[in-house]
Amino acid sequence: LVAQARAAAAGRLADAVMAELAPLKLDKARFVVRLHPLAETDWSGEGAERVGYEIATNPGQTSGPLAKIASGGELARVMLALKVVLAKVGSTSCLVFDEVDTGIGGATADAVGERLARLGAAAQVLVVTHAPQVAARADHHWRVEKAVRRGRTTISVSRLSEDERREEIARMLAGARITEAARAAADSLIRESA
Repeated sequence: LVAQARAAAAGRLADAVMAELAPLKLDKARFVVRLHPLAETDWSGEGAERVGYEIATNPGQTSGPLAKIASGGELARVMLALKVVLAKVGSTSCLVFDEVDTGIGGATADAVGERLARLGAAAQVLVVTHAPQVAARADHHWRVEKAVRRGRTTISVSRLSEDERREEIARMLAGARITEAARAAADSLIRESA
């Protein structure tokens, strides 16, 4: 009876994660939750199966362990989808995403930013990002800076004003030399994300 309930829950989890993957530009991926039976001597209060997450990122491909199949960008988006699904059924009031946009850019980064913004309507979401498409969707923007002073590494965190935010997003777009074109692109990203 417990094994049947777990199998049903695994199917529901896989379906929910799949629904989240499509808007994150992984619409062709197939996410699978596998229950691997354990030897009776390994049964515990956690059950008689080991849970494994598998993915097939391309049509016609067989699924395999998430950690072995997914690229860095794919893994980051699957983890975002998984956290979104689990946040819906849990009592999570704050979610932290550290570089969830690893290995992605352009339209995919924009899709991740949009999903994070929607998630932010239901919970507090803290995101560490280097993607301007993600940063532009934030309600509040903070800059974290590391520096070495007198042989010690220090970290400072400062909330950015709207003008500072524009400059930071322009810097994310352009690199070291911020141009008027980068500022215009930053303005456009911020406007489109509002």
